[in-house]
Amino acid sequence: MSSQPVPTRECQAAVVRNKGGPFALEQVTIGPLRPDEILVRIVATGMCHTDMVARDQVYPVPQPIVLGHEGAGIVVVVGPGVEKVAPGDHVVLTFLSCGHCRACLEGAPASCENFNELNFSGHRHDGSHALCDHEGHELHDRFFGQSSFAGFAISNVRNAVKVRTDAPLELLGPLGCGIQTGAGAVINALKVGAGASFAAFGGGAVGLSAVMAAAVTGATTIFAIDVVPSRLELAKTLGATHVINSREQDPVEAIRRVTGTGVDFSLDSTGRPEVTRSAVDALRPRGLCGVIGAYKPGANLAIDANDLMQSCKRIRGIVEGDSVPDIFIPHLVDLFMQGRFPFDRLVKFYDFDEINTAAADSEKGGTIKPIVRINPNP
Repeated sequence: MSSQPVPTRECQAAVVRNKGGPFALEQVTIGPLRPDEILVRIVATGMCHTDMVARDQVYPVPQPIVLGHEGAGIVVVVGPGVEKVAPGDHVVLTFLSCGHCRACLEGAPASCENFNELNFSGHRHDGSHALCDHEGHELHDRFFGQSSFAGFAISNVRNAVKVRTDAPLELLGPLGCGIQTGAGAVINALKVGAGASFAAFGGGAVGLSAVMAAAVTGATTIFAIDVVPSRLELAKTLGATHVINSREQDPVEAIRRVTGTGVDFSLDSTGRPEVTRSAVDALRPRGLCGVIGAYKPGANLAIDANDLMQSCKRIRGIVEGDSVPDIFIPHLVDLFMQGRFPFDRLVKFYDFDEINTAAADSEKGGTIKPIVRINPNP
C-alpha cells in the first residue's frame, strides 16, 4: 500500500469565483495529504441541485470554490493512517461526517452534528485548504469533503466508499448524493414495505430514485407527481403505477380517488412548502411524509394542525437518505447490476468542458441527472 506523502501536483478544476458565476476550468495545484486523507483520480462527477444552490449562494459557501460532491474515481495514494481503501480501489465519494458525535456513534452519519462545517465550510477542520490556483492563491475546497469537479480530489477516507470493480465507475458518482438520497429515503428512513402505497412529489433524480426504490421494496401502489410530461412517462417505466401532472389535476384529490383515504407514505423532494403541504394532505391516517427538498433558508411550512393531530399523521426530515454509505451505496450498486435499480436511465453524460451546459440543462429540466466525465479512461 502506498502511503507516502503526496507531492504537490497540478490538475484542471472547475472554479466558481463569484455568486452565480460560471464553472471556470482552471489549472490548480493540490497540496500534500493528511494522514486520514486519500488522493482520488476522478473519473466522473454527477451534478446535483446542491451544486447550483451553492454556486448561487442560496446555501452560502465561501468563494472562490471548487464544487462537486458526487465523485467517482480510483484511489491513487492513501495517507499513512488509512486502512479502509488502497491504491487501485474504485470508490464513490459521498458526504463527510465526523465519526464521533452522538448521531455518528448511533449509526446515523447523515445526521452528524458537524455536518454543515464538514461539508459546506470550504476548508478542513483546522482551517487549511488542499487547493490553490495558478497564482498561488488558496481556493476553498472540501465541498462535501471532496470538491470533485476536478481531475484529482483529496478526500477524507470517511467519505470514500469502496465499490465493486465490475460496475461502470463513470456512472456511479450520483449514488454518493442524489440517488442515495431518494432511494435511502424510501428504504432506510420511511421503510416502505411490501404492499404499501407511496407517492413521490417531484420527478427529478431524487424523486425518480424514490420511485425505483419503492418498486424494489414491493410497494404495490406508487404515484409519481410532477409537471413535466416526459418525466411522468419515464416514471411509468421505473415502477410508478400512477402518474399525476399537478398542473392538470389536484394531486391530493387524484390520490384519494385511487386509494380512498390516502397513501401510507409520501415524499417531497421539491423544496417548495406548498408541495410539502400536498404531500402531507395526501397521507392516510397514521401516514408518514418524508421531507428532503432543498428549501430556501427561512422557509416555513403551513400544515393543517388539526388534521395532523386528529389523523395521527407524521412528518420527518431526511438527509442523504438516512444512509450509512459504506453499507447502502454498495447495496445500490448490487441492485443496479442485478437490473433492479436502473438509475442509468436518468443520466446524460457531458465532457468536462461542457460543465456549464450540464448545469444549464439540469436547471431547465432537460436533463434529470448530468454526469460530467473528467478522466473518462481510468
